[in-house]
Amino acid sequence: MISFLYRLTSRFEREHGYRPNLIYLNPEHFAALRGDLAEIRGLGELVRFLGMEMIVDPEVRHPRLAWSAGAWPMAVAG
Repeated sequence: MISFLYRLTSRFEREHGYRPNLIYLNPEHFAALRGDLAEIRGLGELVRFLGMEMIVDPEVRHPRLAWSAGAWPMAVAG
């Protein structure tokens, strides 16, 4: 999952000229990401490592990235 997200992030940055700061995931994606980064314990540490806030929503079919100027809470669960 982490290599997939790295590719998405790189493509987003090339296309837009800036890094994304939001990632939309479903619970399965989130679990896979947590498995890949098991050494990172807390959600806050994970958010800092990724440099993105996470929105976990069961309706999300594929991980997607976005950028928002608004201040987000640490994570939003749907």
